[in-house]
Amino acid sequence: MQVISIIKSKKISPEQLFMLSVLAVNGGNYLYNLILGRLLGPEQFADAAVLITFLLVLSFIAMTFQLVTAKFSVLFENELFKSFTSKIYKNAFSVGIVMGIVVILFAPKLQSLFNTSSSSMFVIFGCGVPLYFLMSVNRGVFQGKKAFKSLSITYQLEMLSRLVITLGIIFLFNLQSSVVIAIGIFVSFIFGLIPFKFDFKFLKSKVIIDGVHTKQIKRFFIITAFYELTQIIINNSDILLVKHYFESYEAGLYASLALIGRIVYFIAWMFVMLLLPTVVQLKKDGKETAPVLFKYVGYIAVISLAIVLACFIFPETIITLLFGESYIAMAPLLWKYGIATSMFAISNIFAYYYLSLDKYVPVIISGVFGMLQMALVVFYHDSLEQVVYMQIIAMVLLLVIQLVFFKMDQIKIFKK
Repeated sequence: MQVISIIKSKKISPEQLFMLSVLAVNGGNYLYNLILGRLLGPEQFADAAVLITFLLVLSFIAMTFQLVTAKFSVLFENELFKSFTSKIYKNAFSVGIVMGIVVILFAPKLQSLFNTSSSSMFVIFGCGVPLYFLMSVNRGVFQGKKAFKSLSITYQLEMLSRLVITLGIIFLFNLQSSVVIAIGIFVSFIFGLIPFKFDFKFLKSKVIIDGVHTKQIKRFFIITAFYELTQIIINNSDILLVKHYFESYEAGLYASLALIGRIVYFIAWMFVMLLLPTVVQLKKDGKETAPVLFKYVGYIAVISLAIVLACFIFPETIITLLFGESYIAMAPLLWKYGIATSMFAISNIFAYYYLSLDKYVPVIISGVFGMLQMALVVFYHDSLEQVVYMQIIAMVLLLVIQLVFFKMDQIKIFKK
C-alpha cells in the first residue's frame, strides 16, 4: 500500500507508466521463456524456440502496420484519420489472412526445414496470424494518439494470457508439447485485442483517400516494411540458421544464449515506442528533434554497458539462475553475444529516429548489414562461438556506419 501511495503522490506520467508496463511485459515474457527452458530441456526447448522466433518474426512484420498507423495517427485528424484507420485495418486483416494461409499450407515443409517434432504447431500458429495484424493496427492507433494506458493494457493482456494458459496446460495436464505452446500463443492474440473499440464495419467500407496522402502512406509503408525485414534478419536469422546447421541440443543451448543476450534489444524497443510519435510531433511543430535521440541513445548505452559487464563478470551465475545447469556450456559466450545485441540496439535507435523524419538511408544501411550478418553465419558456422563472432563483426560495423551518417547529417544541417 505504501508503494502505491508513493506512486500516486509522484503522479507518474503516461509515458512513465507505459515504460513500467513494458518492463513488466518483458519480464513476463522472459519468465515464460525461462520456465519453458527449465521444463523442456535443451532439445525440446529448441522446438519451442522456433515457435517463439516465429512469433518475433510475425511481430516485426505486423510492426510495419503499427508504425505506419502510429505515424499517421499523429499527422491525420478528423475524417481523414477515420478514413485512414479504416483502410489500414482492412489491409492489415487481408495481409494477415494471406500469411496465415501460407503458414498453414507450408506447415509440413516448415517442420522438415526446422527439424521440429510437429507440424500442427505451425497450423495453430497460422490460424492466429490475422488476429495479430488487427492487434498491431489497434496498438498503432494507441501509440500515435499517445493513449499509453490502453497501449499498456493490450501488451499486458497478451503477455499474461500466454503465460497463464501455456503453463497452466503444462502443469495441469502434464503436457510438454510444442502444440501446447502454439495454443497459448493463439489465445494470447485474442486477449491482445483488448481494448478494441473500432467498428468492424471497416471490413465492408469503401475508403477514399486523396492521391497525395496515399502516396505519402505508401512510401512510408514500403520503407518501414523494408526496415522491419532487416529487423527480422538481424534478430532471428541466427536462431533459425543454428537450428538448421546444428543438432537440437546445441540449438537449444544457443536459444538460451540468445534469449538472455537480447534483453538489451527488448529494453530498447520500449524507447522506440516512445521515440517515433514524439519525433513526428516535434517535426510537425517545427521543433528540434536531436535532443530526444541523444536522450534515448544515452539510456540504451548505459543499460547495455551494465548488462554486458554483468554477463562478463557473472556468466555462470546468470545462466544457472535463469536456465539451470543444463545450459552452463553457454557461459563463455554470454557477454560476447551481449556486445552484438548492444551494438544493434543502439543502431536501431538511430534507424527509427531517421525513419520518423522520412530519411531512409539508415534503413538501407541496416538492410545491407542484416544481409551481411546472415551471409557471415551461412559461410562461417563451424561452432556456436564462430556464429556469435560473425554477429559482433556485422553489428559493430553497422553502428559505426550509422554514427558516421549521423555526423554527416548534422554537418549538413549546421551549414544550412
